[in-house]
Amino acid sequence: MSDESPLIRSLRAAVAAAPEDVPLRLHFAELLLAEGRGDEAVTEAAVALQRAPGDEAARALMLRAMGLPAVPDAAPAAAPAPVAPAATADPAAPVDPAAPAAPAADDAPARSSFDWDAAEQEVGDLVGPRFVESGDDGSPDGDLEQPLTSDGGGDPGDASAWDIDAPGSVRLSDVGGMQEVKDRLEAAFLAPMRNPELRKLYGKSLRGGLLLYGPPGCGKTFIARAVAGELGASFMSISLSDILDMYIGTSEKNVHDIFETARAQAPCVVFLDELDALGAKRSRTHHSGLRNVVNQLLTELDGVDGAENEGVFVLAATNVPWDVDLALRRPGRLDRTLLVLPPDAPAREAILRYHLRERPIESVDLGKLVKITEDFSGADLAHLCETAAESALLDSARTGTVRMINMKDLLGAAKQLKPSSESWFASARNVAMFANDGGMYDDLVTYLKKKRKL
Repeated sequence: MSDESPLIRSLRAAVAAAPEDVPLRLHFAELLLAEGRGDEAVTEAAVALQRAPGDEAARALMLRAMGLPAVPDAAPAAAPAPVAPAATADPAAPVDPAAPAAPAADDAPARSSFDWDAAEQEVGDLVGPRFVESGDDGSPDGDLEQPLTSDGGGDPGDASAWDIDAPGSVRLSDVGGMQEVKDRLEAAFLAPMRNPELRKLYGKSLRGGLLLYGPPGCGKTFIARAVAGELGASFMSISLSDILDMYIGTSEKNVHDIFETARAQAPCVVFLDELDALGAKRSRTHHSGLRNVVNQLLTELDGVDGAENEGVFVLAATNVPWDVDLALRRPGRLDRTLLVLPPDAPAREAILRYHLRERPIESVDLGKLVKITEDFSGADLAHLCETAAESALLDSARTGTVRMINMKDLLGAAKQLKPSSESWFASARNVAMFANDGGMYDDLVTYLKKKRKL
């Protein structure tokens, strides 16, 4: 928060670094309350009570933060009184909307025997558990939640400090068309993982790195999730914002924590989105922090301090592979590349059918649409359907008569749009012609020649 004092910011960071320290959290809550942040103080006190249920200081602090009088130490024991309905609460009291309501002003006995069990249950709904419990077999039984703190770090040994998706139901069969991409994935990546006996016979390590590259909007992230589904592996999607931190050394620690988490959750797919930002060429990077992130990423890909990446599959995606540090692409790291091109005809039909499935349409010739949308990316096709729907909506509003989306709307939208991949291929053409050292972009050269763009 931009209006926080330096002390509040420092204590927030300290609590994030030591979430088990109840006295520190209570001191932080006291300062929040002193600055008039009663809602945040209630939340911190609730977390403290979850960690130390019998802590009287935490209970007293929560009472004050909720605008309730403190319970006298010498108060006689009494049966817990029900919490008064919200309608009887003092409207002037600064009570959190989701917290338990205060008892009526004239109900003295209820004040002296506050029902802490009920209060903690209600505030528990507000705060929520810091982590989701794993199943009996050690595998996550659902999406793991982020901790209450906002930083991505957390304890390196805590596998729940990062978002980890449980093995999903998405498979390569859910990817429309693109058979050549599927065949390449199967031959170069998936087949060795599916056949443990053959892998053992040929000494194939259960690890791998694959770089997906191509124009934006062509489904690289979806394909990565489908690969995770085929492997029956957990899925971690990592971007630059998850790693970079303003404090020296924290970004590198975040990279290490990510891979430690993946090793603990193996089999796990670590998906590095926009790799050109995470692993940019160090020769072009003037900021030492970014260079250190690349160095740490190289170390983790190799395995550090005897840590093996067995069962950790690293997939990365980028629109500009020529901006990725060459060390990341050497054998043993992201040594396999796959060009993900704009969807072919069967894929375009599947995408159009998907985006039109819940819209009111009539007399739509998908075959004709597929022919005129060559080189359109998946994102372009989604935008085409959106534009056609907008045209029909405006026409209906103008005439006062609701009508269906028809072929004229779709053809008009297709005529307005140009494939977003054209600018990408213009840049890629120069790379294919003048920077294809070692045959790194042979598949791109083949495609450009086939399309007569080279």
